[in-house]
Order: sequence, then structure tokens, then C-alpha cells
Amino acid sequence: MVTIDVTSVRDESGLRDLLKRKLDFLDLYGHNWSASWDVISGLVLIPAHVWFVGWGSLLEHVPEGGAMLRTCLDRYHDRYRPGLRVEHAQPNRWLARAG
Repeated sequence: MVTIDVTSVRDESGLRDLLKRKLDFLDLYGHNWSASWDVISGLVLIPAHVWFVGWGSLLEHVPEGGAMLRTCLDRYHDRYRPGLRVEHAQPNRWLARAG
């Protein structure tokens, strides 16, 4: 499992930088959502369980980035990794399905 604390993220660039560090994105990573999808879907192995801390703060400060991240992870789950568990510290809110 990897824990990603997004509490202090204030913009999409900061979110993508954090994802790069925590998920070991390659240095060639292009820092946009299209490049994020390319990395997530084939260039790195996403851990089987990803736990986000501060999801509410992320949605408050970077709503579009949070939505794009959710879309990428849901798509990855549906297409490539049905056993992926993505959760966050707000248990009454759904982020991604667990296998």
C-alpha cells in the first residue's frame, strides 16, 4: 500500500508532482493529465492499494485535478487492474471501486 497525503496540494502542478514522487513516475513524465494516463496505464505499476489522505482538501482547492485523478484511477481500475483498491480518509465518499 502507498499513502499519498494531498492535504497541502493547492494546484494541479503540485498534485502531479506529488503523484510523480509517490508513484515513481519516470523522469520523462510530461506533467499533464494525458501524460499521467500514459504513465499510469503502462509505464509504472500502481500499488494494489492506494490510500489518499486529505481528499476533501484536494477537492476544495483543486477540484478539476481531483476529478481528473479520479477519472484516471477509475479507468485504470476498469481496464487494467480490477483488484485495485483506491481509498481516502473520508469513508462516506466513494473514490474508486475495490476488486
